[in-house]
Amino acid sequence: MDVGNFGFVVAGLIVGFVVGMTGVGGGSLMTPILLWFGINPATAVGTDLLYAAITKSGGVWVHKKNDNIDWKITGWLTLGSVPAVAVTLWFLSHLHADAQAMNAVIKQALGVVLLLTAMAILFKKQLLAFAQKHAGDHYSLSDRNLNGLTVVTGVVLGVMVALTSIGAGALGTVALFLLYPFLPTRRLVGTEIAHAVPLTLVAGLGHASMGNMDWHLLGFLLMGSLPGIYIGSHLTGRIPDGVLRPCLAVMLVAIGYKLAF
Repeated sequence: MDVGNFGFVVAGLIVGFVVGMTGVGGGSLMTPILLWFGINPATAVGTDLLYAAITKSGGVWVHKKNDNIDWKITGWLTLGSVPAVAVTLWFLSHLHADAQAMNAVIKQALGVVLLLTAMAILFKKQLLAFAQKHAGDHYSLSDRNLNGLTVVTGVVLGVMVALTSIGAGALGTVALFLLYPFLPTRRLVGTEIAHAVPLTLVAGLGHASMGNMDWHLLGFLLMGSLPGIYIGSHLTGRIPDGVLRPCLAVMLVAIGYKLAF
């Protein structure tokens, strides 16, 4: 294994460790790291999408075993996200002939979504408190409107994830908390992960069909991330969440600002 490939293993280990400790930061860290390594933006996004699909599949198995998934909500999200992924990939395929234009669109979108993700991580507690405080207000949604908003949320997540590989984690979880404040946290997290797997898989395969995939790179990332997730999950709580989340958010703001502006 040469030095470059070893660097990808280390990158996978670091990202897996952060994800294991905090539950967030997978795509929002991995894609910028791949750009830092000089990987083409489109290839970085496509590779990270399949990386996310594989790593989150294990999470689905665990959450399903513990009955932490609301399949109805997952279905409404998928109803919006998968068609949105298809349309976004169609759009990117028309830019594919002009690699410079496609990479410019992806980098700009990456910057914006990273900034939104940083805000979601930094203000997560305040957003959740707001959602729970107003959950019983008179303007609470009917089932029909709630299902419609869930589909719209899926559409937004689908576009963001297909463009950038980021958004299904932190932003998806916050959106679900705002829509379903009475649902237990463990079921919201499990539902978000269950939705993220088909979303990232379809988007990843779509990018792969356009040649935006490096299979060897994917293998090295998984080689590092799987033990990283295992170690990080066993160290959860050792470093205060109030320290980890602001540090992660500040880093994402810096990266997002550089990419967007």
